[in-house]
Amino acid sequence: MKAAVLRAPNAPLTIEQVDLDTNLLTGEVLVRITHAGVCHSDYHIMIGETPHPMPVVLGHEGAGIVEAVGPGVSRLHKGDPVAVTFRPFCGYCRQCNSGHPNLCDNVEVLRRACRLSQHGERVYNFIGVSCFAEYTVVHESAAIKVPSDVPLDRAALVSCGVMTGVGAVINTAKVSPGETVAVIGCGGVGLNVIQGARLANASVIIAVDIHDNKLEMATTFGATHLINGRSEDAIKKVRELVKGGVDWSFEVIGLPATMEQAYAMIRKGGTAVMVGMPPSASKVSFPAFSFFAEEKTVKGSMFGSARPSIDIPRVLDLYKHHQLQLDELISRHYPLERINEAYEALARGEVARSVIDL
Repeated sequence: MKAAVLRAPNAPLTIEQVDLDTNLLTGEVLVRITHAGVCHSDYHIMIGETPHPMPVVLGHEGAGIVEAVGPGVSRLHKGDPVAVTFRPFCGYCRQCNSGHPNLCDNVEVLRRACRLSQHGERVYNFIGVSCFAEYTVVHESAAIKVPSDVPLDRAALVSCGVMTGVGAVINTAKVSPGETVAVIGCGGVGLNVIQGARLANASVIIAVDIHDNKLEMATTFGATHLINGRSEDAIKKVRELVKGGVDWSFEVIGLPATMEQAYAMIRKGGTAVMVGMPPSASKVSFPAFSFFAEEKTVKGSMFGSARPSIDIPRVLDLYKHHQLQLDELISRHYPLERINEAYEALARGEVARSVIDL
């Protein structure tokens, strides 16, 4: 099958023929990928910020059609349209039983490690998905059936970016009506944090970015105030707009400097939610005394604290009822052969989300 292969950090992806082991184990499904989102998490691997064995087929935000099901699969059938997620879950571990399947203790067991090869040599799979390829094999819990009337390019975005952003507000933070929010980073995930805050009826939604075009997009998704962090002191401006600081800040870039900014923007008793994926070796520093004196909280959010089988259909239902914007997220479509152009556009900050059409 055709796939985009990364052979070394800072090297272009190359379109190659690779082999996929389609011998399905118990609970697995074969999916023909139709669309894949261009996400910054893959870019961390491409530029060497997050180490990963190579060669590797990246891509973790996808959608497609079930082509075959393995033993024991009853929830899905051949021909079903599905969103493919990177967080399979077992349903019985401590995390799953406590309502946190996004943190499943058995996630690595459910991701079959060696599935791809080329000329008898191993090609690495990326977090159990590798959807920059024509086909993938995943555990059935990572393939969420979607309504047949939802376009699959939209469904692909919900499998990571939309769920990560909206879920950070609705599930992780549980923002209440009337509360105030600041969002640092207005890329694909950040825009979904903003529309999550709008869905939660936040009274003030402050968008912070260094690109004016992204700030303009933020208004479309619900931002009430805009701050260009390159030309303004973002912390000072936020605390001017909301005296004492916001109730909630969301960092959606993954840089220590912006994580520290997010912490400085919240009020006493406020919470900074860390959504962005940081480089694996990075560290962040917060004033220790403020935890005691101001009761500030720092909270992580993985995949929007999602319960995929529940939350992905709910998000798509919001889209179908015109309460959630997915059409507006897609800035460009690219064929797989132009995937490097798609990542160049992402790196330049030109797009909200690009979609690879397979």
